[in-house]
Amino acid sequence: MILGIEFPPISHVVEWPDIIGSGPLAVNKVVILMWLTVAIVFGVMYTASRRRALVPTGVQNVAEATVDFVQEGIILQTMGDDGLRWTPFLLTLFTFILVGNLWEIIPVAQMPINARIAVPAFLTLVVYLLYWSMGVVHQGPIGYLKTSTIPPGVPKAILPLVAFIELAQILIVRPLSLAVRLFANMIAGHLLLTSFAVITAAVFALSGVIVIFPFSLFLLIALTGFELLVAFLQAYIFTILAAVYIGGAIHPEH
Repeated sequence: MILGIEFPPISHVVEWPDIIGSGPLAVNKVVILMWLTVAIVFGVMYTASRRRALVPTGVQNVAEATVDFVQEGIILQTMGDDGLRWTPFLLTLFTFILVGNLWEIIPVAQMPINARIAVPAFLTLVVYLLYWSMGVVHQGPIGYLKTSTIPPGVPKAILPLVAFIELAQILIVRPLSLAVRLFANMIAGHLLLTSFAVITAAVFALSGVIVIFPFSLFLLIALTGFELLVAFLQAYIFTILAAVYIGGAIHPEH
């Protein structure tokens, strides 16, 4: 407690009690938000595909703009024209992460699903298995390991060290950084917004320091806008790295 302001324990901010059932199959707030995320993404895309018009408006406009962004801003920049066949997967990945992140700034919900490490870890596992399987299918197991661990032009004297570092990168560093980056950014933003919300509410209740309230409220609004940007950037970064890894496995020359 600081100046009469009581901050909730971190466990109260990131952990939610079970609503239905118990154990590993229990349903809590985060699970419900994941279901809602899937429903929203599916609903938007399904509605846009059912009501296609020559001049897009409303939901169709949002859906088409999102598809164009994923294709032109992610796929064509990292995988080339051949990567357009990966549009359904990368579009699903981007929209799921983005909507899941946006729950952080939605009243009542106020919990990004990617602030639970299980969600980024599962998404990372899917990407990990995909780029490994694509590398083996297109290059063969030996060929993929060779192109991934032996960069061209490396002196033979340090080749074993470089090969070991590159192997550790594709086996451990890539998936670990992919999952932890998304999780860490979303949990940090969630804790920051929660802290400033508590401060703003407490300052508003203390008439003696009411002069501070506008500043704390402004910071809370500014942080909310910043977290909106972070939610988009993290979805973009995760998706573009997935495209880079899959594209590199299919076309090592890229």
